[in-house]
Amino acid sequence: MNKKLRAWLVFLIFLNGYVSLSLELIVLRQLSFWVGSSAVITSIIMGTFLGFMSLGYFLGESKKIAGKNIRKILCASFITIAILALLAASFPLVLKYFVWMYQGGITSSVIQTFIYSFIFLSVGPFLFGFNTTLLSRCLHRYNTNYTGNILAWDTIGSVLGSLLTTLILMPFVGVNNTVMLIVLLASVAAIITRPKWWTILLGILIMIPTIMINNNTVQRDKYGILVNNANSTISVLQNGDTRLLYMNGLPMSIYNPENGTMAEYIDYINRAFIYSLPPDRVHKILVLGAGGFTAGLDDTYNEYTFVDIEYTLRDITEKYFLGRPLTNNKRFVVQDASQFLKNTDEKYDLILVDVYSNSFQVPEGFITAEFMQRVKSRIADDGILIMNVIASISFQDKYTQVFDNTFHTVFPYNTQRQVVGFMNPWVPNDVANIMYIWYNRDNDGRIYTINKTPVIYDRYAK
Repeated sequence: MNKKLRAWLVFLIFLNGYVSLSLELIVLRQLSFWVGSSAVITSIIMGTFLGFMSLGYFLGESKKIAGKNIRKILCASFITIAILALLAASFPLVLKYFVWMYQGGITSSVIQTFIYSFIFLSVGPFLFGFNTTLLSRCLHRYNTNYTGNILAWDTIGSVLGSLLTTLILMPFVGVNNTVMLIVLLASVAAIITRPKWWTILLGILIMIPTIMINNNTVQRDKYGILVNNANSTISVLQNGDTRLLYMNGLPMSIYNPENGTMAEYIDYINRAFIYSLPPDRVHKILVLGAGGFTAGLDDTYNEYTFVDIEYTLRDITEKYFLGRPLTNNKRFVVQDASQFLKNTDEKYDLILVDVYSNSFQVPEGFITAEFMQRVKSRIADDGILIMNVIASISFQDKYTQVFDNTFHTVFPYNTQRQVVGFMNPWVPNDVANIMYIWYNRDNDGRIYTINKTPVIYDRYAK
């Protein structure tokens, strides 16, 4: 084996490691918006990935392969990886997968993740492990003491795949372009193993649909996608005069610039809590989960702080969703909501927590008693907290029941549970927008009993 061939083999090992880690990270990112990123979900994805990769390591040692043309096998393997990367990581295709899951009645995030993992994260990871073993066998023919170098280059590729994908490519180049890069690298690896005209043709044929699905122009024109980075996929769609803002495939906000119509629950909050604020002083309002910045949109008097982790949200909203800049009394902070609460000493007259976008996938750190305690500590005396959740009106599921228990553990008194819009507790699926509201007023916890009922005095007591 000459030095040139050995260098190509080492490069393929490096490329194999790079593509494998990049693909795994992109899959974790794409799926997180439907199934979350809890330890359970991550363990299913990583366990499936590593399990099938280990199987590939084992079968790559088969003696039956010794007499085969390893170049042909590697070429077919990398071509297959390129196709699977296209299918597993392209946002429009992932979106279709979850639409089909919900249409089929499969709403459990755990089951959705298991099915996805066994369909898309079985063959690809198996081939990553299989390729590593085959390439190692080729290098061992040259030097049986090359194991350390093989492991080192595979690990270096994985490390670079991890760092470049998460720190540079997804945030600044975009997830869709990163997907195209992964498919391209897998195709290049196939061409290196078999530099034939038909291999080049196959690579081109794979790249055509990859570009058609993932390029910025197509995603913008067909899916309305304006941002596709490490944090969010944001799109704005037009339905008549009404604009709909989507983040990660989920509807976040509604706005009609002609008549000022917004989402029904936002209209309720604006009318009942914001536009009715007394004008005697400037009130401080905190909105966790900025959405389309429609909370208090027409209020130019009070002081607003919007907090969201997506740094492009304000620019996209002003340009494509609202069609106008926010007023000067509105400040946008790019930060995790829990960290913002932890780091600020400010007290707010009204806090709106609007981070629970649907009833199937919720940010787990934001439904805990600890998070609610942190929110509670930032509410001013006589202030009001509103938490917008999508849950069962009549407590038909465990999530609704436990969320309600958690809320009332932290806020036992002065609470209100307000259903907005749809209201029918007798139907099997009674999920609706529900406002959990707490009024920060003194409450001594007394109750009326047959022995003590001073209601005639309490009516006039402050």
